[in-house]
Amino acid sequence: MSIASSTPADVARSARASGRIGIDTEFVSEGRYRALLCLVQVAVDAPGGGSHVEILDPIEGFDHEPIAALMADPDIQVVIHAGSQDVAILRRTWGVETTNIFDTQIAAGFAGFSAQASYANLLQGALGVHVAKTASFTRWDVRPLTSEQVDYARADVDDVLALADELQERLRGSGRLEWALEECRRLEGLSDERDPETAYRRLPRSNQLRPRPRAVARELAAWRERTASAEDRPVGTVLPDMALVEIAKRQPRKPKEIGAIRGVRPDMVRKRAEDILAAVQRGQQAPPLPSDEPRSPPPDPNDAPLVALSEAVVRARTLEAGLAYELVASRADLGEIVSAARQGRDEPDVRTLQGWRRDLVGAELLELLAGRVSLSVGAEGDLAIRDGDLADPS
Repeated sequence: MSIASSTPADVARSARASGRIGIDTEFVSEGRYRALLCLVQVAVDAPGGGSHVEILDPIEGFDHEPIAALMADPDIQVVIHAGSQDVAILRRTWGVETTNIFDTQIAAGFAGFSAQASYANLLQGALGVHVAKTASFTRWDVRPLTSEQVDYARADVDDVLALADELQERLRGSGRLEWALEECRRLEGLSDERDPETAYRRLPRSNQLRPRPRAVARELAAWRERTASAEDRPVGTVLPDMALVEIAKRQPRKPKEIGAIRGVRPDMVRKRAEDILAAVQRGQQAPPLPSDEPRSPPPDPNDAPLVALSEAVVRARTLEAGLAYELVASRADLGEIVSAARQGRDEPDVRTLQGWRRDLVGAELLELLAGRVSLSVGAEGDLAIRDGDLADPS
């Protein structure tokens, strides 16, 4: 089935003429070490209005360079929806660092919608467009594609440029466009590449291991990562996480001892025992590995009232601004801010105190915790936030 009517070079010329391109991808990650890029859907502004969509097939092959050059060009806006995985997989497969991103899901959080809004729900809410999602769970790596798959892929970008127009108009009206663009820039450096030498840090409770078992876990995790990459299989099928951690603790010396560990199947012992034992030995010979992160003390119960007050301020300001709360702060962020303020430490490196978030509420939180802002219930039952010294008026 032919699914592209224009060449990538033709698409690139159209995108350069309008200064933007909409992009989405379809990929398959199940049963693989790395996700396989299966389709790239692109949308450009059509001369007569609306958008022109092309579906490009990496499995059958096409010249991706013209599209990759667009994505790396800071003068071209790249419009995506929930595009963190798209940016990461295209960076790996095409070697492109995407710039000037406008993610409609991120932007939606600044325009009064949920920061986790699905594409279909956002189209319905912002444009009144209904999209039927009939092929979301499908084998994108199988050829030929069905007409249903092609229609689904096309629908994923057909309205993304119109959606971007609507969101940008709303954000300009509210003065929030620059905030949204600042947040979108966080996607530019994303990658799905994994470093084998640091893979152990993703193990469950790895920081609870003592230094010697942690050194063994590092070697085991690095071996597992390289093996999974070479065989293109999920790391858990080479050796499950919990089994790896237990091997690091016990440090077996014989294949039989590996087989006695829960989660290690007999076929793993037959196929992997020699490599596992070699990794264990390397870990035993390596210097002990201290924890990467100092253990944080348990939260001080006395912080809880101030965390609650801080959360109330954040919720009030995000409601006023029409923003999704989750874009601005988490309870963990607030806990760090409160703890640092009460103990007289420097400001913590948390997102709530940076960039547009600091302008919106972060600086005000610091004033609150310094006793220079007061809270009360207003005449209409809302939260009233006032500047002023909280010292005893007497």
